[in-house]
Amino acid sequence: MRYTTLVSVSDLAAHLNDPDWIVCDCRHDLVKTDAGRSAYAQAHIPGARFVHLDEDLSAPLTGRNGRHPLPDPAKFVARLGALGIHNGKQVVAYDATGGAYAARLWWMLRWVGHEAIAALDGGWDAWLAATHPITDQLPPITAARFNMRVRNDAALDSEFILSSRGKPVPLLLDARGADRFRGENEALDPVGGHIPGAVNRFFRHNLDVDAKFKPPTTLRQEFDELLGNNAPGNVAHYCGSGVTACHNLLAMEIAGLCGSRLYAGSWSEWCSDPSRPIER
Repeated sequence: MRYTTLVSVSDLAAHLNDPDWIVCDCRHDLVKTDAGRSAYAQAHIPGARFVHLDEDLSAPLTGRNGRHPLPDPAKFVARLGALGIHNGKQVVAYDATGGAYAARLWWMLRWVGHEAIAALDGGWDAWLAATHPITDQLPPITAARFNMRVRNDAALDSEFILSSRGKPVPLLLDARGADRFRGENEALDPVGGHIPGAVNRFFRHNLDVDAKFKPPTTLRQEFDELLGNNAPGNVAHYCGSGVTACHNLLAMEIAGLCGSRLYAGSWSEWCSDPSRPIER
């Protein structure tokens, strides 16, 4: 059985010693960017490899390409190989923030053609609550070769978004909090607001009070209300830097609404060019 959206802590625990499963620790803090690595060094799920948002899941910054631009696919798959990930592995990603960063790895693996990738539902906190084992020991890693099949249509750029203004598609879903969407309390980017025509869907609305994803039927109902007559393939997700937007992408997949796409540069890229329109 392949897991392509979510995996429970009990299912992961049952496969903890399965050589065909690889676990990736994606814990991160946007302000204290080394916090995830420090937390991993103190304790992690046995066998987990640490994946850093800035170093492994992003390209170098230019000042115009957003805060977490997508890396070159070839460099990304080389990193996957160094982590021991090949096309036959079931990959499970977790973090300590409801899947906010795990979803980025989930989307990126799908971007390069890997379907057997799932986020750990409830993440690190759910694993601890279930009293499953943890360790501070680094796992032995055997390098592998990952053969990529890049889905170029999965990621959209700013030119596509700009050229689509005034057209019925794509429907833009903004995953940031409502205050940042309105242009208030912007602490991460130099300009507040949102892309004109976008609709707000705060990514944390995908979660229950226990930080696990809501049931598929509930997510389906909530997203159907947002999408209206738009097919999932006509939906483009963005956020501040292309990270939590992946959470909405994952939630739609859980709901059976497959095929939406990511504007990877997101607001941090969009607002770096003063000629691009903004709305508050």
